[in-house]
Amino acid sequence: MTADLSQLVKAYDVRGVVPDQWDETLAELFGAAFAQVTGATAIVTGHDMRPSSPGLSRAFARGAAARGVDVTEIGLCSTDQLYYASGAFGLPGAMFTASHNPARYNGIKMCRAGAAPVGQDTGLTEIRELVESWTDSGAPSSDATPGTVGRRDTLEDYAAHLRGLVDLSSIRPLKVVVDAGNGMGGHTVPTVFAGLPLELVPMYFELDGTFPNHEANPLDPANLVDLRKRVREESADLGIAFDGDADRCFVVDERGEPVSPSAVTALVAARELARYGGRGTVIHNLITSWSVPEVVRENGGTPVRTRVGHSFIKAEMAASGAIFGGEHSAHYYFKDFWNADTGMLAALHVLAALGGQEGTLSALVAQYDRYAGSGEINSTVDDQAGRIAAIRTAYEGREGVTLDELDGLTVTAADWWFNVRPSNTEPLLRLNAEARDEATMTEVRDEALAIIRG
Repeated sequence: MTADLSQLVKAYDVRGVVPDQWDETLAELFGAAFAQVTGATAIVTGHDMRPSSPGLSRAFARGAAARGVDVTEIGLCSTDQLYYASGAFGLPGAMFTASHNPARYNGIKMCRAGAAPVGQDTGLTEIRELVESWTDSGAPSSDATPGTVGRRDTLEDYAAHLRGLVDLSSIRPLKVVVDAGNGMGGHTVPTVFAGLPLELVPMYFELDGTFPNHEANPLDPANLVDLRKRVREESADLGIAFDGDADRCFVVDERGEPVSPSAVTALVAARELARYGGRGTVIHNLITSWSVPEVVRENGGTPVRTRVGHSFIKAEMAASGAIFGGEHSAHYYFKDFWNADTGMLAALHVLAALGGQEGTLSALVAQYDRYAGSGEINSTVDDQAGRIAAIRTAYEGREGVTLDELDGLTVTAADWWFNVRPSNTEPLLRLNAEARDEATMTEVRDEALAIIRG
């Protein structure tokens, strides 16, 4: 097929509609290009439960093996399970998933050995250029002896590794509802939670890449409705929702109320700093709550603010030797997990924190949720740059207001801040606002939206 790779290769991964935008023929070329760019002699691959995933993953393996690379297939797995295999085996890896996207999509998340990210600036551009050059003629023949393709099960080892990083042995019994959204959490949770003092109430654990119950995107409040209701019905201590490839986790408290990912970031940061003796760097992106750097400093750590996106977080984690990092989108990164993101490890930290004391989750997280936030609000605009320029004009020069352009435009005052960022793939501007009280946040949010949508 003739592919438009500009629509397929994103900033951090490959993602598009199957078979309209890509297919197994193209996946084989990606496998060959991945082998060439990484220079690897062996790689590991895994895939989620989407109907197209096994075929795409096997085609990628063929492309890599044809260039002399030995491929270890770990089969059905979560994305963080693939990162575990990359880290534990010391091999580059490729995960076939489209995360929370609808069923017709699929994609590839690639990493170098040790789960180091492959993004636009770390190899993905070169992979795209090779695939583009081979699309019509195919990958050139290789003189290398074809590699082998073998299988290996890593689920038990992955679960044991995670449980070794968080002590849950002495927590009080907890009742937890888990919504896997028919995604890979249904595959990993039973093994990770096995033997722990948890009463598990499973929701939508059946692996089904058509997502018959709701989209596996807990960032959308509509997809948390079932979980929130079930937590209340079960009188559970908490609820946890995973996205499609189970690398992100979202938490709801005993009342069925969502817990801000910033509050989870602050809670886990405090625990990780305690593990490291009250010292260490913690990364947070620029649209996490003010609570995060405050809690980090209160617990002896050094907060470092960075751009949104896992490639930026992982790069800063490696550069600074950070012990932990968190994003507003519920991605959580751990030094002890090869700087990679794992929602499952964050979930275990929340369970350990809650089970290590007698209070409710809502009371526990109140100390980490100190401000009023808008959440992310998307607006469709024709001229992203023009709207951002209009915001800059409206706010620059105001007394007590500062502007910075680390990622989009952030406007900060003594009692509030907001950030406006353009989407990389859609004609959208994304607004996040926060203030010391709800009334101020509402005023700031509405003023910014009026300019964005004006």
